[in-house]
Amino acid sequence: MAKSLTIRGFFAQFPNDGACLDHLFETRYGQGYPCERCGETGKWRRLTNVPAYTCNCGHHVHPMVGTPFERSRTPLQKWFYAMFLFTTTRHGVAAKELQRQLGVTYKTAWRMARMIREYMGWVDGDGRLGGPGHIVETDKAFIGGKDKKGKEDKAIVLGMVERDGEVITRVIPNKREYTVAFQILQWIKTGTRVSTDEASAFRNLKDFGYEHSTVNHSKDEYVRGSTHTNTIEAFWGIVKRTVAGTHIWVSPKYLQTYLGEIEFRWNLRRQPELMFPLLLAFFQRP
Repeated sequence: MAKSLTIRGFFAQFPNDGACLDHLFETRYGQGYPCERCGETGKWRRLTNVPAYTCNCGHHVHPMVGTPFERSRTPLQKWFYAMFLFTTTRHGVAAKELQRQLGVTYKTAWRMARMIREYMGWVDGDGRLGGPGHIVETDKAFIGGKDKKGKEDKAIVLGMVERDGEVITRVIPNKREYTVAFQILQWIKTGTRVSTDEASAFRNLKDFGYEHSTVNHSKDEYVRGSTHTNTIEAFWGIVKRTVAGTHIWVSPKYLQTYLGEIEFRWNLRRQPELMFPLLLAFFQRP
């Protein structure tokens, strides 16, 4: 079984900005990339004072263009190390922690964290769940916010997780049936067996082509045969520990990016050693 990269291994592989830039170039282009000007291959060399590579004919390639690092004045090694930290933690990395670890300003750390979360969500992607013979658990969660004078201002999140498979979350504007059903129809294949609680938003799923079974939490029923929502509840536990424990508070405006980061780690939970290599394998702006 492959092991995750250690801190010592990280700095051995990426000792400086030059090593990071070489990896970025090899990932996006490589020596087999034909020069757009002369058509030659295998003639690329790194420039000394500019983060770019040049062909013998003088044509330049800039590996950071079109990536999260474009126009950033933060050293590339710090970007790589920040991504490494994001893939070696269970509950995320706060911007304040990035500030301490990287020696950058809080504003820079916050911006880096936001862009890395967006990138993780983009790399993870979303495919439709389930299908005949598969079970998908669906549930709503209420994240963040504070009750003010009886007004509920928590963000509403719909979660859908396939048993032994991947999870998809979506921040939704309300908990009405048509809002929930729209998301389920978009992300869960018809014919899937959908397991939920008895919330009214799920009551007509059979009419949309799903096998639907429920458990009644109000009567302390949490498992009935293969019907339960324990998997999605476990995911909500991770989300709430991440938000409350690591970040204290998350703005509804950026909540979906935090969820994308948590989805990335959940979907690779059985292969954590692939998290960092996957982020190093794409390098495109989301």
